[in-house]
Amino acid sequence: MTGASHYMRVNRTFFAALVGVLLLVTACTKIYRNHGYVPSDDELESVIVGVDTRGSVEELLGLPTTGGVTRSDGFYYIASRWEHYAYRKPRPIERQIVAITFDSESIVKNIARYGLEDGKVVVLSRRVTEGGAGEISFIRQLMGDFGNFDAGQVFGDP
Repeated sequence: MTGASHYMRVNRTFFAALVGVLLLVTACTKIYRNHGYVPSDDELESVIVGVDTRGSVEELLGLPTTGGVTRSDGFYYIASRWEHYAYRKPRPIERQIVAITFDSESIVKNIARYGLEDGKVVVLSRRVTEGGAGEISFIRQLMGDFGNFDAGQVFGDP
């Protein structure tokens, strides 16, 4: 064996080992994915409780992620951040919901922001004109079911 062929064989082995190490390192890198949209506190400051209407909220903040699934009196802006790591199941590391409820005349009645902390709903900030904690059961449903969607249940297994 000549010196040149030995040198090329060592280079190929080294290159293959380097590619293998790089693949192993990148496969174990955490990946974060963001889903949804929640208005910032500055954007929410522009919404005036008792003055703004459903239409003006849409103009100021954009269309909500969902609106009044169980009741027709609220907008819900939902955002979450998921951590994907190697072969493990993705897990939510942050979730926020902004709930804007309206009275019977479509005037803003309540603005509340909820977060995910140890799997429980935690009020981060709240602006209320009158007792408006009635949406919490709906928020708990969103927090518990968000991300647990199984397409097989909706479309049927083939």
